[in-house]
Amino acid sequence: MPETSYFRNRIRSMGFALKGAWILLKSEASIQVQFAIALVVCLAGWYYQLSPMEWVVQVLAIGMVMGLEGVNTAIEALSDYVQPERDSRIGHIKDISAGAVLIGAVAAGIAGLIIYLPKIFS
Repeated sequence: MPETSYFRNRIRSMGFALKGAWILLKSEASIQVQFAIALVVCLAGWYYQLSPMEWVVQVLAIGMVMGLEGVNTAIEALSDYVQPERDSRIGHIKDISAGAVLIGAVAAGIAGLIIYLPKIFS
């Protein structure tokens, strides 16, 4: 019966992950904006009939940015829990976490430009 237990645990873990994604989407304005942008970009992908490889790049870029934003949000919440008072060390940690999101967003934006600019101007 260990296999059943393993699979039940995986299913429960997926439930927790879905709950976390829903909480993130419901409560974080930055993720809501990114989700809206993702929908618009996906509609643009449909309109411009992206190739399968372009879809792969686009989906990975969207997932990367939204995933990094989720990790950033978790780091900020944990930091605030551990040290509710203003602390320059916590601020440094939060800045690094936000910087990771920025790097991912810039990379995703560049990928988007590489995909869409030729289609827009052709």
